[in-house]
Amino acid sequence: MYRFFSIFFILAESQRQYAIMAYIHLIKKDNYGIIQMDRDKANPMNHEFIAELRIALKNFMEDDSIKGAIINGKENFFSAGLDLPELYGYDENQFAKFWRNFMDLVCDLVAFDKPLIASINGHSPAGGCIVAIGCDYRVMAEGNFKIGLNEIPIGIVVPRGVFDIYSYWIGRKTAYQYLMEGKLYSPAHAQEIGLVDEVVPADKVLEKAEAKLKQYLQYEQNGWRLTKRQLKHDQLKSISSISDFEMKSFLQQWWSEPVRTIVGNFVENLKKKG
Repeated sequence: MYRFFSIFFILAESQRQYAIMAYIHLIKKDNYGIIQMDRDKANPMNHEFIAELRIALKNFMEDDSIKGAIINGKENFFSAGLDLPELYGYDENQFAKFWRNFMDLVCDLVAFDKPLIASINGHSPAGGCIVAIGCDYRVMAEGNFKIGLNEIPIGIVVPRGVFDIYSYWIGRKTAYQYLMEGKLYSPAHAQEIGLVDEVVPADKVLEKAEAKLKQYLQYEQNGWRLTKRQLKHDQLKSISSISDFEMKSFLQQWWSEPVRTIVGNFVENLKKKG
């Protein structure tokens, strides 16, 4: 079931008012902002989390004093991806609404024309990887972490638009082969194929992300943003043009008996570990 959340507003004389949210915190530093994801241990994405992340992007996009942003995770996790235990309990209407909102989030990421950096503090599979590839630059922590799109082994359909973003960074052949195998990569391998741009010690990830953002902000911003819009045009067109047939196919697959069994077993195993 959905847990409803309230949004309150900070009254401040010297800066724009930002929403106080349950899972996403907005931090303003000089002329840029940090979107701090903060839900449970691994930032699993449920309906509220997605809604708040979209609000955060909208706030920073509309604030002229914010010239760029960083999306930051938690220790050992950028995001574990979709909150499968919660999603497994959604009814058909709830899940359909969640998935449409998630795809709208991907559109928001691609359409964010200010510099956007992913500060990947640890694991970033599936939905976490999708958020990361929606950014312009990715800094990942070194260590025993994994990143990639591993939906196929669970039976979840990967939208064509997500593949187009994924392949933009690592090439269509590699993206196709790795996606169809549900392959996850170590930080070093991810850097080798172009999925991440820097691999640094965990305590330096945010620092390096801020350094890259400050580099981008040294350039004339109107030209930078116009160029980004042009380069991202095809991605945005692809991700925003998902047909009703594609959506219907995705939802039918989610509710199919094999997928319900796989996800159900996954949820039960998580409960036993927890």
